[in-house]
Amino acid sequence: MNIPAENMQALVAIAFFIAAVCVARTVGNIYSGKWPGGLGMLVYLRALLGFLLAGAVVMAFYAFAGMDIISRHL
Repeated sequence: MNIPAENMQALVAIAFFIAAVCVARTVGNIYSGKWPGGLGMLVYLRALLGFLLAGAVVMAFYAFAGMDIISRHL
């Protein structure tokens, strides 16, 4: 099974976005008091959320542009 690099990048972008949605829900539940957690955990999760969203945007942009950034071949 040989998947083109652009399609693999698009799948990784989707996975990053789904992970970001899960982290955002976790942050919301901790912030509202439904789940235990403190300020440190919220800061950590919000930083993780930023990195996941940035990764999703970059991977999707390069996948739509047709550039392979995973194996560094253009």
